[in-house]
Amino acid sequence: MARTTEMRLVELVSLRQDVSKVIEYLGKKGNFQLQAKKSKSSKKIASKDNNATEEKISSYFLDDRLIFEKLKSLIAYFNIADRDEDISLCEKASDSDRDEAKKIIELSENLKDRLDSLAAEEKRISDSYNEALSFSNLQVPYSELEHLSFLSIKVGKIVKDNYESLKNSLSANALIIPLGTDNSKIMAVSSKKGRFALETELKNAGFVPMNIPEDFKGIPEDLLVSLQTEMNSVRSNLEKLNEEKNNFIETHIEKIHALLASFSISIQIADVEESLEQTSMVYRITGWIPAEECRLFMKELDNLTEGRLAIREYLPHEVPSVLSGEEQVPVKLKYRKFVSAFERMIFSYGSPLYGTIDPTPFVAVFFTILFGVMFGDCGQGLVFLIMGILMALKVIKIGNWNKFAPIFIAIGVSSSIMGLITGEFFGTEKVLEPFAMFVTGLFGSPRAPILKVMPSSNPNSIFVIFGIFGATIALGFIIISVGLVVNFLNMCIQKKWGSAFFGKRGLSGILFYWYAIAFALRLAFLHHSPVLCDWIVIGITLFFAAFGEPFERLFDGERPVLEGGFGGLLIGGMVELIEVVSNYMSGTISFVRVGAFALAHAVLGFIIEMMSSKCGPIGGIFVLIIGNAIVVVLEGMIVAIQVIRLQYYEFFSKFFNETGKEFIPFKFCYK
Repeated sequence: MARTTEMRLVELVSLRQDVSKVIEYLGKKGNFQLQAKKSKSSKKIASKDNNATEEKISSYFLDDRLIFEKLKSLIAYFNIADRDEDISLCEKASDSDRDEAKKIIELSENLKDRLDSLAAEEKRISDSYNEALSFSNLQVPYSELEHLSFLSIKVGKIVKDNYESLKNSLSANALIIPLGTDNSKIMAVSSKKGRFALETELKNAGFVPMNIPEDFKGIPEDLLVSLQTEMNSVRSNLEKLNEEKNNFIETHIEKIHALLASFSISIQIADVEESLEQTSMVYRITGWIPAEECRLFMKELDNLTEGRLAIREYLPHEVPSVLSGEEQVPVKLKYRKFVSAFERMIFSYGSPLYGTIDPTPFVAVFFTILFGVMFGDCGQGLVFLIMGILMALKVIKIGNWNKFAPIFIAIGVSSSIMGLITGEFFGTEKVLEPFAMFVTGLFGSPRAPILKVMPSSNPNSIFVIFGIFGATIALGFIIISVGLVVNFLNMCIQKKWGSAFFGKRGLSGILFYWYAIAFALRLAFLHHSPVLCDWIVIGITLFFAAFGEPFERLFDGERPVLEGGFGGLLIGGMVELIEVVSNYMSGTISFVRVGAFALAHAVLGFIIEMMSSKCGPIGGIFVLIIGNAIVVVLEGMIVAIQVIRLQYYEFFSKFFNETGKEFIPFKFCYK
């Protein structure tokens, strides 16, 4: 049986000049889990040269963070698609990257300011024009137009030489319209909010209000024409500026994405560097790495630093924090092309302890078989198979789900095989009849399907159904037994002999479970009568399974042996006695649901086929497509949940007594 990956603790002592290169190597390699935290007693750098170096590095780090944030704001403002998360092939930011990033940020901020200013001006003029237009035909005295909600209108005289300077000073707040040919008479229009700035500038320009005739009504045509002209001009400029923005994005998008990755890496290097133990000259980096990768790891680091790196390797039992129980050795499961896709199912429940049995291969096999039995349809299985292949080839991209492509392929194959046996192909049994006739003809009289799951009026149908239930219970017995054996081996590996041999999950519990099942089968099928030996074996194994706690504590070296006294042992043992019997019985019988789902799946297929036959050719095809789509999505989800539940409660619970710590190596990811 495969065990968790053997680990080593590695200590790296790096010179200050090399530490960034070392951290960058670790982040790209992605096989080193950092252990050390920044020491509170880290020494301060004393020399002037070192102080200058530290200040320069610190300013770089701060500058890099600021540049990164500005680049993120840039892509958000210009609605540029963010880069993907994979930055493993990118390099940390260099001085040239910093210069180029600052240049791009400066260009973008200038463009942003012009866009914002022009957009605000366009809105102001558009609002003024729309309100003026709405009052253009209103026959009320002009003096009452001062009550407009948005516009403030001033008409009067100025010194004509002040016209241009007044227009320029109010370009952002008001519109100045000449009413004559010599620019001495003007109409000034602003928003209500800008009227104070308008009045100030008008006063500076020597503005003298003109008396408007009382019978003058409406909005002057010159005002509307001028507003329309100004609005069209601003919109034309805004279109040109948007075109400039699009050209800017198209020209710089690749470089912006590259810079985002580089500065993201630089920031992560800075974060790690700041957390390390350090002196004025060296940094200390400690962390865990798989033992099989240790030799190459050390060789590459030695070459990278040209021999300036001190490296020391420790076995787990040589690490004081591990021996004292303050730290757990991180657990890494050995990757396999097929099995590795099921690892997240393990870690979602808990991490195995370091050095114990890797349960992933069992999970992969059991999940595949259980899903196939419960979702047996050749056509629907092919849907999962094809989807898994397309996900593996990256033809279909569904975020992080593509890493589960092997699971889709596995359940697709198992469902298709079960479908061939039961004769189901998208809910109908006619398509696979020739195949079933050929296979069964090799062993006797031809018939279809090979195994009739759908209940019928045939008297033998009930025996088939009970046979399916019996087969699924037998499958449950195997899964539970494997879980118990894994637990026994794990306890032996950890040298917890008491837990290995006593208790409901120890050897005594295993023997009770196996003998009780064999005893029940003998009574049911071989018609044997119970003998004294049966009761002795069941009694002894059940006693040590239910009352095994003091024996566990005795052989595991825990004291006191009777933690709760004799009375506590008696009461606890009686409760445990009931739990042992009920737990094993209910756990085994719970696998009946696997057969129930297989029957339910067959019934759903029958219903879909019956409905399609009553809807005519075109309607029947429509019903088949919709019905099978619903079954694939909804029942596929339900079956997956049920399989995971069975794994969690009837398999994992047998050996997950305590959880370990998952190996999470330091590696660069885009943030």
